[in-house]
This record gives sequence, C-alpha cells and structure tokens, in this order.
Amino acid sequence: MLSIDEHNPESQHLSPLQDGSDDESEASKSDRRRSGARFYSSHFIEAPDVPLTASPAPPELSFLGEVRLYPKITLYSIGLAIAFLLGGYDSVIVNTVPSISQFQKDFGVQYGSDKNDYIIPSMWLSLWSALGAVGQILGALVSPSWQDRSGRRIPMIVGTVISAAAVAVIYTSYLPSDINARRAVFLIGEIISGFGIGILTTTAQTYLSETVPTSLRGSAMALCPTFVLLGQLVGALVVFLSSSGNTSSAYLVTFVSMWPFSAITLLIVVLVPESPAFLVRNGRLVDAHRSLQKLHSSTQDCGQLVKDLQKTDVQEKEENEKIPWRDCFRGTDLRRTLIVSFVSMMPCFFGFSLLSDASYFLQIVGMDDHNSLMMFVLGISLGLVANAVGVWVANVVGRRTLMLSSLSVTSLLWLGMGIAGCWSGTVSIWYTAVTMMFIVVICGVGAWPASFAVVGETSSLRLRAKSQGISTVASDIASIIFSFVLPYVYNKDAGNLGAKTGFLFFAICTITTVITWLAVPELKGRTNSEIDHMFKLELPTRKFKDWSGVDRMDDSEGLMWK
Repeated sequence: MLSIDEHNPESQHLSPLQDGSDDESEASKSDRRRSGARFYSSHFIEAPDVPLTASPAPPELSFLGEVRLYPKITLYSIGLAIAFLLGGYDSVIVNTVPSISQFQKDFGVQYGSDKNDYIIPSMWLSLWSALGAVGQILGALVSPSWQDRSGRRIPMIVGTVISAAAVAVIYTSYLPSDINARRAVFLIGEIISGFGIGILTTTAQTYLSETVPTSLRGSAMALCPTFVLLGQLVGALVVFLSSSGNTSSAYLVTFVSMWPFSAITLLIVVLVPESPAFLVRNGRLVDAHRSLQKLHSSTQDCGQLVKDLQKTDVQEKEENEKIPWRDCFRGTDLRRTLIVSFVSMMPCFFGFSLLSDASYFLQIVGMDDHNSLMMFVLGISLGLVANAVGVWVANVVGRRTLMLSSLSVTSLLWLGMGIAGCWSGTVSIWYTAVTMMFIVVICGVGAWPASFAVVGETSSLRLRAKSQGISTVASDIASIIFSFVLPYVYNKDAGNLGAKTGFLFFAICTITTVITWLAVPELKGRTNSEIDHMFKLELPTRKFKDWSGVDRMDDSEGLMWK
C-alpha cells in the first residue's frame, strides 16, 4: 500500500509504508511505481501489479461541446499558440525588413547610376535567410533532451527570453560605423532569434500534443500554422505602415514591436502548469494531479487521468525500446519514409521560399517598395484564407488529386512569369506580382495542406514519431538550401534573373509533379490498418485509390485484403 501527502515535498516520489521494508532500494521503489502505483488525492490506494485500465470512452460531442467540456485547456491552447504567432511575426519582420528603403541604404550598396537605388548584396541576403533557419534547427535539436530533463515550462520560458534578447541585438545592429559590422551584428541577432524561437515552438508543440485531449488535439495543433501565418500578417502590416520613413527609425520601430509579443508569450508560458505527462514520467504524481486540476474543470476525474498517463508512459517506454531508427529504412517502410520526406519538402519545390521573399523580390523586378509591401500583405492574407479552405478540400477531393492538380497549374503559372520576365515595363512587373498571388492561393488550397495530410498518415504508427523527425529534418535542409541559393539567382549583383526565376521554378515544379504522380499514393479515407496492408502488398502508386481489399481475409489482422 502507498501513501501520498500532498503537503509534504518529500512525498513527491511515492514511498512505501513502514512494513518492514525500510531499506527498500531506489530501484525497487521505481519498480513499484512502474508496476502501477494508484493515486487519487491524499488517500491510501492499493497498488496491484496489473496493467492500468483505460478510462471509458466518453460520448461523442460536437467541437463546441468539447470546448465547453475542456474550457481551461482550450484557453491554454490558444495562449500557447501565441508562441507560434511570435515565431511568424519574428520571421516576417527579419525577412521583410530588407525591403525597406532606409534599411537598404544603411545595410546595402548603391547599384547602378541612380543614387537612390540600393540593394542588399546576395551573400548577406543568403546568410540572413539561411542561418536564421539554422538557428531554429539548433534550437529544435537542443529542445528535446532539455525537455526530458527539465520539463516543458523552463525551455519555453528560456526560449522566449532568448528571443527577446535577440531583438536587442538586432536593434543595435545599426550602431557600428562599418557596414560589414552592421550586417554581421544583424546576422548574429537572427541566429540567436532563430535559436530561441526553435526552442520555444518545439517545446510548445510537445506541450500541446501531450496535454490537450485527443478530441481537441487536431484542432489545437492546427492552431500552430494558422497563428504562424497570423503573426506573419501582423508583422507585414507593421513593416508596411512604418516603411515610409527616411531615417533609421523606419525599420527600428519594427524591431521594437517584437518585444510586446515576447512579453505576452513570456507571461503565458510562466502561467501554464507543467505538463502532467512529464511529471508522471518522472514519478511526481502529486504534482501531476495538481497540474491536471489546473488544466481541467472540477467535473474531470484527475485521479483517473493520472492512471491513464501512467499506463501510456509504460507502453511508450516498452515500444520505444524495441524500435531502432534503422527500421525507417527497411523493407516497405523505406518507401513510406521516402514519400514522407519528399512531400515535406514540397513547399520549397512549389516556390514557398521565393514567395516568402516577395516584398524584396518584387522590388528587384521593378516595383516600388510601397506596392511590393502591399502585395506581400495581400499574399499572406490570401494564404490564410486559402489554408482554411484547403483543410476542408483535402478531405473532400483527396490528397493526391489535390497535389497533382495544384502543382500542374502552378508549373504553368511559373512558366508564364518566366516568359513575362523576358520583357520590361509595368505590365511585366504587375503580371509577376499577380502570378505570385495566384500561386499562393492555388498552393494554399492544394499542395500545401495536402502535403501536411500525407506526411501525417503515410508512415506506420509504430514508426510515426521517428518518420516525423526525419521529415522535419528533410524540410529544414531543403528550406536552408533554397533560402541560401535563391538570392544568387534573382538579385541584381548575381544571377540577375528577376522574374525569369519563374523558369527555374517551372522546371522544379514540373519535376515535382511527375514524382508526385509516380510515388505519392491516394490515402484519403483509409484506416491505418488498410494503409499498412497496401504498403505491405507493394501496390503500385496508382492502385491505392481503387484498392477494395475484398478477395480474402487475413485472420491475424481481421482485415479484408487482396
């Protein structure tokens, strides 16, 4: 029998009652906790060595019904989504500020005969874009092991503080008299900012995924990209409204505007309770119970929730011990891993990196800074609406059909933009801008949300966590490569292709369309068991959609299959 005193810190790790086993080792205590210690409030509870039973499934509720059932968690989820808004806001401020005329004068070089024509050198554009992403990757790599040691709150708090400190570095970048020193300080600030944002967003995702109930988890996770886009929209509006000044304050005010978002995020991550899953994993069951009470209303049985978390913890440890990383590259799982990795890179292939630089790119094409920023704001707004529509369309039309159709149309649009770039003049400039807006809408409804769906459902459940990690690394590597190379392609002091960059993306997008047709199957409406069997049968890609699975029964799985 076990005893817990909620008011005694020494009882955080369950202690056996004095029954002649005073010398019980720490390992033995750990075994007793692992074998199923039962906990509720401060009562004595039996701890039989049997598997914990899952709580009964609640009746299905509507989305609003689930929100009413979990009001606290809903509010915490929205609050933590501010972390992603900060990430989107930070990225768009840092990536869009080079389109401000005064910033170009302070950090760029004069180009051509016009005294007012300044550009940022390609090398520095590439470094700012690529190394900021490297900082985020480093933060994402540091975060997991730190979370396992310290929990979720501390990394989120420190990540927010690092991000705020990076703003101070970026703000002071205009002070050095040497222009290369100014550029270097700005670069250091971007790397530090990316590092902090990487820690913050990675940890926030972990917190949401293990704290939000299953019925609301999909909606909570969907808040992440939505708030990133929302942050980008707000940031783009700030840059647009402050860009007309003719002093350094025109861009410095955009840097300062990041601090209020950092302050709000810091307040939220300080207030959220520690993840109950982390506390259970470390044997701190009293703290886990208290944390659940803060996250749930009084109608929820927090004692039962602790038991469920214990069971899940035991199961995950047993499963993880049996799954090596190399399994992702064996047998039919190799095909699934390659599909997931390819699809995760699809945004780069249809031109997301160039679309993200639209405000500066359109100036290279010949548009004035005011209109280029206005088009950038319009593009983000259209992207928000398109993504909202795309989430619904992907479930109706199907992922493969949606990707193939949107990529095909996008290829033609890039080709048209490249052809328009062969001429100069107002018509060519605005044709380029409108083309980019069309691509934002078409891919926002089609390939972009469909790619998230394919990444989420293609890998096997057993390898899903590891496959997701591989796909994230693939996506980040592609993003870094495109961010570094593109300025050398379109900028005036390098490739100087301008709108003819459309020819490059026509080729890339066409190749992507062909590979998608050959390799990416249609999995809409399929269960995990059906998907597993179709891959085990090594069905051709185009046969997935029409596979009926009615020829004979596999008794071990209880699934009809051909």
